[in-house]
Amino acid sequence: MSHDLPLPDYDGLPVGAIESRVRTLDEAGVGQLLDYEQAHANRVQVVQLLERRLSSLQRGAAEPSGGSPSALAPETLGAVSEGPEPVAPATEGPPQNPPSQGVPTNPAQPRT
Repeated sequence: MSHDLPLPDYDGLPVGAIESRVRTLDEAGVGQLLDYEQAHANRVQVVQLLERRLSSLQRGAAEPSGGSPSALAPETLGAVSEGPEPVAPATEGPPQNPPSQGVPTNPAQPRT
């Protein structure tokens, strides 16, 4: 089950989040994720990044970072928005004038 994995909510994490969070894990943790990924979703991109990370740890070319794999991350900080934010006076664009052609009251338009 995914709740026994070293990364909380692993199944719901996007690939970019997995890539950054896996840096906090040791060799055993990365190996556990690799086994789980191969047995379940088997996403090629994720399998390759886990294999590269595991290889780097085994060769001594990398070490686990000091971060926490369960720390809040941008993908989990807020709820999904139900729609666009309303435009406030401070964020609305500048007023726009219509083009001079096609507006008979525009003094810049030539009279025929």
